[in-house]
Amino acid sequence: MNTSKQKWLDMLGAPLRDKTYGATTLVSSFSHKDFDGEWYRQENGDGKYQRVLLLFPKALEGRAPAVAVPFYFPEAMIGYHPENDSDDLSRYANISMMLHLVRRGYIVASADAYHLTYIESDKARGDFSRWQDAADALRRDHPHYRGMGKLFDDTRLVIDLLESDPRVDSEHIGIAGHSLGGKMAFYTGCLDERVSAILASDFGIGWHQTNWQADWYFGKDVEGLIADGFDHAGLLSVGGKPFCLIAGLYDTDESYEIMCRAEGYAKDDGRLRFINHATGHRPPLWALEAGYEFLDMWLKQ
Repeated sequence: MNTSKQKWLDMLGAPLRDKTYGATTLVSSFSHKDFDGEWYRQENGDGKYQRVLLLFPKALEGRAPAVAVPFYFPEAMIGYHPENDSDDLSRYANISMMLHLVRRGYIVASADAYHLTYIESDKARGDFSRWQDAADALRRDHPHYRGMGKLFDDTRLVIDLLESDPRVDSEHIGIAGHSLGGKMAFYTGCLDERVSAILASDFGIGWHQTNWQADWYFGKDVEGLIADGFDHAGLLSVGGKPFCLIAGLYDTDESYEIMCRAEGYAKDDGRLRFINHATGHRPPLWALEAGYEFLDMWLKQ
């Protein structure tokens, strides 16, 4: 079981971490009945940029804890367009973690994933083949840079933005994600020391539980990683962070067994929480609320 942070970083590849990206420009501000918001343009490669959305609780006073919420694109984690776009996002409404968390008093942030930022494309944002196109281009440009490394690097830039914002209590930054966002939350939370607590929903913590072999994550390298001793109990061991996993379809009771193999956790110390609603991929609200209560315990102390 590989528990060395540097080995995990080396495995992901590091062309972005060899450079200084993250230059950020405020594009617009807006107000909504549920929150106030700001859109940013953030450099995440040579001539490449990601949109980042920050949401703030209404009547924010002083600094507040924050949660990064990685996913396909920010609006999906609200469940609707905050500025009257015609694209119907109701299919995301029951997993709208940004909306839920800003209502709980958190500053929240999310960015476009690299299938929307790495290459120019005429394909619709929801066309899943954009992932393959972007992954192919990334591997062509950087043969030793794995897709999961790009997802980690871009999410780390969102943490940079939160940490630098004077409205954020930078000692209490968490991360939360569902599915793809769960993978991003898990890797970033384990490997970025600024993250204090992790909430992930049904991302498939075991190598064979879900699509880690997709080219936009690790591709055909998965079996080699397993042979080299990389497993996600080892990744969880890197920082020993408070970690809550919501299981439903891809994550099962086997996932909890993987969690329990992680090193550095004392029995019943409260830093590991497993919630298995077993009703499918998308979590019911009660399971999400239990996950948010876990974040409250570690970020609102």
